[in-house]
Amino acid sequence: MRIAALGDAHLGRSYYPVTAGSGVNQRERDFEVSFEAAVALALSLEPDLVVWLGDIFDHPRPSYRSYQVAQRALASIRDHGVKAVVISGNHDTPRLPGKGSPYAALSDTFPEMAFAHRMCYERFDFPGLAVHAVPQTLTVKAAVDALDEAARGRVADRTNLLLTHPRLRQLQPRHADINEIEIDQDLLQSDLVLLGHYHTFATVTDTMWYAGAPDSFSFADEPERSKGIVLLDTDTGHCQAVELTGRRPLVTLESVYALGLAPSELQDLLEKRAAAIPEGAVARVYVDGVDPDVWRLVDRNAVRDAARLGLHLKVEPQFVSRSIPAELPEIAGLGAQWTRYLAGQDLTGLDSGSVRQLGLDYLDAAILGGPGPAPSSC
Repeated sequence: MRIAALGDAHLGRSYYPVTAGSGVNQRERDFEVSFEAAVALALSLEPDLVVWLGDIFDHPRPSYRSYQVAQRALASIRDHGVKAVVISGNHDTPRLPGKGSPYAALSDTFPEMAFAHRMCYERFDFPGLAVHAVPQTLTVKAAVDALDEAARGRVADRTNLLLTHPRLRQLQPRHADINEIEIDQDLLQSDLVLLGHYHTFATVTDTMWYAGAPDSFSFADEPERSKGIVLLDTDTGHCQAVELTGRRPLVTLESVYALGLAPSELQDLLEKRAAAIPEGAVARVYVDGVDPDVWRLVDRNAVRDAARLGLHLKVEPQFVSRSIPAELPEIAGLGAQWTRYLAGQDLTGLDSGSVRQLGLDYLDAAILGGPGPAPSSC
């Protein structure tokens, strides 16, 4: 069978204070457009089956708008005469049992499609293929139990395909996320495995792949790498990434080195960087070694005006240290200083609680002389 797989559309997620003509957040609309294009691309490949690998919605109570986008996509798949299997992910699974799932309503509307959202293992049979679906669960133990059940449910007379949405210890992404289920890849026992959750296509083993996402969400999301869908041939075991073009670019401009610059010189350099932004792009520029007194005199409105061709420009100053006498902090207060420092940082796309705790663990290890925390992707 030819299977087209989509992962992590995150319908409903928004970034940056810019609205489209319809009044919706522009980046939220971008994700909708990318998702719709991914579904169209999948269907153009004439698959026998389409699978959605979780986190189609950014949260378990999507807006009517997000729900309608997903509903139209399923209708398009149905109208092409193609079957679909859908699992839930860490973002669009309710945090408490009994709260209901958006996929439950979709399963009532599309009874010919297969939905796995009940936080347990389910199996769906097709000609020559057994699909073993393990959606998001509330605990790691529940996920391990469901994966064990999926392994026991394998059959010998057809190809076994496992669909699930974990974070694998063997493949560390660049940031942590909410409600992740972290497991070892050895628990994924199947002929072939397709995974949601990691936003870039990745080959874990010769028979195991992350499908990635249709779009880049922020600068923490590896925007320099291609996004799209995957096409899996279950007869040959060949899986290929199919790039989705046309998404909004996220670009990092050349840094400005501000040490020793006057305000007018710094502003001139920033305006030149801003004017070079590709049309419609989201951009950021680092200003390294800037004196706080110089930074106060920069006309940031003029810099934003110079960036008018782009959708959004984020300027990130890195202030130079001042050589003035200061009372050294008490060792016991370093943790509080770390917490205050994080409060002023942009941690978009990161699990701020995990970042804070990781820093506190390193400080404790340095003070107490311990080995330090285990390596983390944060």
